[in-house]
Amino acid sequence: MKFFTTLITALMLALSLPAWADVSRDDAASMAQKTTGGRVLAVDQAQREGRPVWRVKLLTPQGEVVVVLIDVASGRRL
Repeated sequence: MKFFTTLITALMLALSLPAWADVSRDDAASMAQKTTGGRVLAVDQAQREGRPVWRVKLLTPQGEVVVVLIDVASGRRL
């Protein structure tokens, strides 16, 4: 019984790993592009309030340059 409990626990942890993973540079660019409809010009890592963020610079269809911040840990737009 102890073996099955350990096995089930290990499987549950393995399946939940993507939820703990940080957002990649490409994922941040893709998320920012989808929210603005613009073309990605640059992606840099920066800090905001002591937390790492992706700073994505985009050119919108209207010709404006905008900067979108994506939280590295959660993937949320700031």
